[in-house]
Amino acid sequence: MTDLIEVKTADLAGEALGWAVGMAEGLTLHLEPPQYGNGWRVFAIYRGEATERCERYNPWEAWALGGPLIEKYQIALVPEAHDGMEGTELSERWFGDVYYSGGDQYTTEHCSTALIAACHAVVATLFGDTVQVPKELIP
Repeated sequence: MTDLIEVKTADLAGEALGWAVGMAEGLTLHLEPPQYGNGWRVFAIYRGEATERCERYNPWEAWALGGPLIEKYQIALVPEAHDGMEGTELSERWFGDVYYSGGDQYTTEHCSTALIAACHAVVATLFGDTVQVPKELIP
C-alpha cells in the first residue's frame, strides 16, 4: 500500500477527492499508475458472488457517480449569488451544505462545480476537516 498524507478536505481536488469520497463510501479502491499520458487514477472494485469488475471512480466529474450522493447525504447545493438584476450568466461557483452526526453542519468552501461541492460535503461528513489520501494523488 502507498503512503498516506493528511490533506484539508477543502483542498481536495481531482483524483484525491475521488479517493476520499470512495473511502467515505466504504468502497474497495485501486490506484492505477500513470500510463498512456494519464496521471494516477482511482478505480473502484465491485465484487459480486461470481463476478468482479474494476471501474473508474470519478464522482467529482461524473453525475452517474456523484449525483446519487447528493440525495444519499441530503446535500444542499447553492450557486453563488449573481450580481445585478439581469443575472443571465450561470454561476461558476457553488457551495454545499450538509448536516451529519446528530446535527453537526458542514459548509464547503466555494467550489467550481456542484459535484465538487457535493463531494467535499460527503468527505466532511465522515472525516471532518482533514483526510488521509495517497501521496501519489497530490500534485
